[in-house]
Amino acid sequence: MADFEENKLGDEERQKCEVWTRVMGYYRPTSAFNKGKQSEFMDRKCYSEDKASEGK
Repeated sequence: MADFEENKLGDEERQKCEVWTRVMGYYRPTSAFNKGKQSEFMDRKCYSEDKASEGK
């Protein structure tokens, strides 16, 4: 456990993760979206194909 604590990064050392999503057949970074599209992306719900097919 001590090794883990020694390797912890501070906020100033962290790198921002870039999120990409598929839009109309191609991938785009969400950071390139306008405010409206970013809001729409945040409202999306994730689902599993297995769980979706159980409802049939």
